Amino acid sequence: MSVIEWVISILVVIGGIFSIIAALGILRLPDVYSRLHATGKSSVTASLLILIATFIYFQYEHGLFLGKILLGIILIVITVPIAVFIIARSSYRLNSPLSDKTIRDELKPYYEELKERDKKEST
Repeated sequence: MSVIEWVISILVVIGGIFSIIAALGILRLPDVYSRLHATGKSSVTASLLILIATFIYFQYEHGLFLGKILLGIILIVITVPIAVFIIARSSYRLNSPLSDKTIRDELKPYYEELKERDKKEST
């Protein structure tokens, strides 16, 4: 095996490990917010490592430059964190419960102030 094949293999294995970590995060963590945190970070890392391995494979083994893979990497890096943020914010606004182990809720005063403002404006 050449050095490039080793690099590709290592990237794929590490990406698979991060995928398993993301799956365990969904199963084991107590609330929506913890699950989103674990899966958002782990799935992005896993996808990036596997796509980089794919890009390297096609570049060095077949001599193909696949811009689609680079575009996929860029889109994953941009869209997944935004999607995780929007899902977490929507969950919070729909009063999805926090875990019993949550120590502080920094958003509560902010949203209570917004509710009070809305009540004042509607009256």
